[in-house]
Amino acid sequence: MNDMTQKPFAGAAIRLHPNDNVVIARIDIAQGAAIASENMTCLNRIPAGHKVAARSIAKGQPVLKYNTVIGFASNDIRPGTLLHRLNMEFREFDRDYAYAQEYKPTALLPAAERATFIGYRRSDGRVATRNYIGIVSTVNCSATVSHRIADWFTPERLADFPNIDGVAAFTHSTGCGMELSGEPMDLLRRTLSGYIRHPNMAAVLVVGLGCERNQINTLFQSEKLTSGTKLKTFVMQDSGGTRKTIEAGIEAIKDLLPEANRVERVPVDASHVSVGLQCGGSDSFSSITANPALGVAMDILVRHGGTAILSETPEIYGVEHTLTRRAVTKEVGEKLIERIRWWKDEYALGRDVQINGVVSPGNQAGGLANILEKSLGSAMKGGSTGLMEVYKYAELVKQHGFVFMDTPGYDPVSATGQIAGGANVVCFTTGRGSAFGCKPAPSIKLATNTPMFTRLEEDMDINCGEILDGTADMQQMGQKIFDLILDTCSGKKTKSELFGLGDHEFVPWAIGITG
Repeated sequence: MNDMTQKPFAGAAIRLHPNDNVVIARIDIAQGAAIASENMTCLNRIPAGHKVAARSIAKGQPVLKYNTVIGFASNDIRPGTLLHRLNMEFREFDRDYAYAQEYKPTALLPAAERATFIGYRRSDGRVATRNYIGIVSTVNCSATVSHRIADWFTPERLADFPNIDGVAAFTHSTGCGMELSGEPMDLLRRTLSGYIRHPNMAAVLVVGLGCERNQINTLFQSEKLTSGTKLKTFVMQDSGGTRKTIEAGIEAIKDLLPEANRVERVPVDASHVSVGLQCGGSDSFSSITANPALGVAMDILVRHGGTAILSETPEIYGVEHTLTRRAVTKEVGEKLIERIRWWKDEYALGRDVQINGVVSPGNQAGGLANILEKSLGSAMKGGSTGLMEVYKYAELVKQHGFVFMDTPGYDPVSATGQIAGGANVVCFTTGRGSAFGCKPAPSIKLATNTPMFTRLEEDMDINCGEILDGTADMQQMGQKIFDLILDTCSGKKTKSELFGLGDHEFVPWAIGITG
């Protein structure tokens, strides 16, 4: 990939690499309009963000963007032709994983030189960016009770507790009608445990029905959780049912509020920042502005000792070899490929899903032809430092630096796994426009283009479209993102927080049979 950090974009089309046989329309280009930089005339109308053939591409030849294969011509294509899923085909091709061959250690800044933010330091040394009291349901049957308890604690009722960000319920659609043991149950339990233990939780109530397969006692035994003053449990069948459990839960949280409110923010360094990287409603500009700019921010964070968690396994498919080459060891690279193969050969086999080529209608409208092209941009969020570890869904992330967690591409499920793994802030890029918010970690949304940012400014935190507009370069935007991450970790509210989003975006990955 070429270096886009030094000069602003200009003209109607963007060339991303000298070897590419496509260029990207920076603005809408009319049929018959000339692209002087490529010495060609457009044979079709080219919407902003879409690809236009810059050279003749014979049937079967690869289509190259960033000098990377994003598909193959399904017929002979003339220069000036709009490229889309109808004249490009998705198919498998060989990739050289070159495990660890391009790994370079990152020069970490000394502790005294690291950036700082103002966070909540917990008694065990971990650092929180928010201060919530949580209510976690073991099963869908206790979901309504959990939400009723949380809903009682309105902003007005919490007005005397300014250091508490809220009382939030984390409910889900499973917990029973599933195998008593095995990965589906293990995954659910480590997800619930990850939220219960999350540093952004000052205290937690766990609410069960009583007859579910995911019993509170087995959840606590398997995850080594212990009830105490900050972790309380309620079983509806033992507590007298719906009304009595709601009343008892409300009283329990009332007792927890004074102690939870006593925390104070203190200066801590950026090594305590763990960022979940997300993209949703992607467009062709995602790989040109927001995603690489977020990657620059993550390179900065890693140098300061922090952690960047890339996920969405179907959305790195096709460019996974660019990550295995950066792996710290061959074994780490092989973990990533094992996850890819599980998706291809077991989980998604025969299904019409992203890893088999298909992207959403919104992605297609934004100029993305298939998963290879989407993955090209998605992987950029992780920056350029070494891949230090690969985790299963919702596993606790202990390794600092750039890591990968296996998750689906569906944003709420993916972010839930990252937060369960310890992410204390989420950065979410979007080209079509996403209103995603989550708890207990704040969500920062980065727009890929100015028209969408302007249209949805109430939901967007940063306009990375400034890169396209020529008012900021990649390094400047990456630094701006990094600075906002620190401000957010220090308590600055994101747009999604100002709207109160995140009450229903806790979605554990349901990989097993229900019923």
